[in-house]
Amino acid sequence: MSELFGHVTNQDEADNQSLESQNYDAEAHRDSEGPRYSVGIDLGTTHSVLSYVDLHQSDDEVVQDVMAVPQLIAPGEVEEREQLPSFIYLPHEAEISEGETALPWTEKPDFLVGEIARNLGGKTPIRLVASAKSWLCHAGVDCKQAILPADAPDEVEKVSPFQATQAYLQHLVDAWTYEHPDADLATQDVTITVPASFDPAARELTAEAARSVGLNQAILLEEPQSALYSWIENSEGDWRNHVNVGDIILVVDIGGGTTDLSLIAVTDHEGNLELNRVAVGDHILLGGDNMDLALAYAVKAKLEKDCGKRLEAWQVQSLTHACRDAKEKLFNDPELDSIPLVVANRGSSLIGGSLRTELTRDELNQILVEGFLPEVPISEKPISRPRSGLRSQGLPYAQDAGITRHLAAFLTKQVAATDELDDIKLPENASFLHPSAVLFNGGVLKAQVLAERLMAIINSWLQAEQAPDARLLQGADLDLAVARGAAYYGFVRKGKGVRIKGGTAASYYVGVESAMPAVPGMPPEIEALCIAPFGMEEGTEEALPDDVFGLVVGEPVRFRFFASKSRREDKVGTRLDFWTEDELEELDEIEITLPDEGRKAGEVVPVHLSAAVTEVGTLELHAVSQQDGRRWKIEFDVRAGEESS
Repeated sequence: MSELFGHVTNQDEADNQSLESQNYDAEAHRDSEGPRYSVGIDLGTTHSVLSYVDLHQSDDEVVQDVMAVPQLIAPGEVEEREQLPSFIYLPHEAEISEGETALPWTEKPDFLVGEIARNLGGKTPIRLVASAKSWLCHAGVDCKQAILPADAPDEVEKVSPFQATQAYLQHLVDAWTYEHPDADLATQDVTITVPASFDPAARELTAEAARSVGLNQAILLEEPQSALYSWIENSEGDWRNHVNVGDIILVVDIGGGTTDLSLIAVTDHEGNLELNRVAVGDHILLGGDNMDLALAYAVKAKLEKDCGKRLEAWQVQSLTHACRDAKEKLFNDPELDSIPLVVANRGSSLIGGSLRTELTRDELNQILVEGFLPEVPISEKPISRPRSGLRSQGLPYAQDAGITRHLAAFLTKQVAATDELDDIKLPENASFLHPSAVLFNGGVLKAQVLAERLMAIINSWLQAEQAPDARLLQGADLDLAVARGAAYYGFVRKGKGVRIKGGTAASYYVGVESAMPAVPGMPPEIEALCIAPFGMEEGTEEALPDDVFGLVVGEPVRFRFFASKSRREDKVGTRLDFWTEDELEELDEIEITLPDEGRKAGEVVPVHLSAAVTEVGTLELHAVSQQDGRRWKIEFDVRAGEESS
């Protein structure tokens, strides 16, 4: 009998039955009442957006809106904006006067969220919480520990990535309640979007944050799928005239903090078009934030050369925010040749002692176009450099800023992703999966010069293999598409539109230690047991009734999980005793002592396993004792840093 590794919380059968009963009653109540709205929330790295569809309408009509979110833009000033910047500002106690933080629904919010946070943070960046979403999927930190802002001095009170996520959701919930007092958000259909590349732990943390603000019924949807749903809805029924059976749609989502890649195949099912998500990329921390930083360092070098002294860290942070604004202005107005930049000096008057320079269009194009979208062959791979043994705490940003290299590696790795689909056949000489259509999403690709450059490079790869050019699917709103698509998804789930077949974005495995005799200098061998195959759909469960495993209780044990985005043939129960680094990625590892519940410390309990993908979109693994039916649920929220009892 093998011994099982995992993060396990002990649960009584009665507790499970009670919870299932409560869920059933809640669902039955919702079904009888019927939600009025389908609400989509794009919980973005740099912006959050809420959109909604009225479900009390005719089946052939979609009435959709984006909610203008009331938010502070400055102390004492409230405005409604379609986007809520995903930032928190932690002010000094003397910085904000009494009453200046009032919102329509509260006199004193717990956090300064939104436009005011971004504006104040541009001047005092050490007090600005940013990129909380990226921290949620950082395996090297405890996401419930107060670690943000990461570079803040000790006198600044910090918050956790989980708290920040809660704060953004709470603001949206409160804004919705203020605007729709007769439609409690807790009783509506709610879909929250996450990157396709989010691992089970990051998905579970997002779902937990939603539950903590009352959204117990919220489900999760991958952002690239949501963007495609928005494009379908925006076409007003004409989307079938723009895609054909055999098409492979490449969704490229370059946002503020991440680059997310997905492939969706168009197939035929009983004479109707069907959409199948066949591949997703890795979680690449590379986006608009990196571009802003690259501009800031280029301008910093120019400033230091002109003024003859080195800029301090806080000045560089301030310069980064200034470069972001300058970048957006240059991209939005092709008539502008440059934007002036002003950097304050400590201890000087704001104007007289400030450092002045400018960001030119030539610098913008050279740094962003050539630096982030270099013209490379399809065979090019992302550059990997040896890492330093010691480094400061921070996000695991991509080492290579060349987005096109990451895209080339993704398409090459997924060359076999459609092999099982009869409607799609690649040429024999294909070295990568040939996309026939491209859908862009994310604020970065609003810049026409960047979108055109990326499209030209994709088509150059296709032309090199004598394949037709890919066509760009037009009409997407790159800022609002994800939220709009998520709201439309609720409409689709009512059976009123085409649904993208997705399921799990990877195959998932748990580490199983062999029960071998002790051998000096040789640790026990580990097998990777497949518990959830690629594409396992929401609301389904797979059991391993014929396999018996040993669950160690009462003493410290390690739990290991793995994922693969390329092993599509593995079924539930498949065991791997060997794999390459490219095949399986280890998610993370924890050490925990499971309650023995009256058993001896170190006792090995015989258990059966089953895995489920919940309706919410999270992954669960259950171990059930053969002896007394005791049940443990394996939690994939392995970054919470809390042991269960």
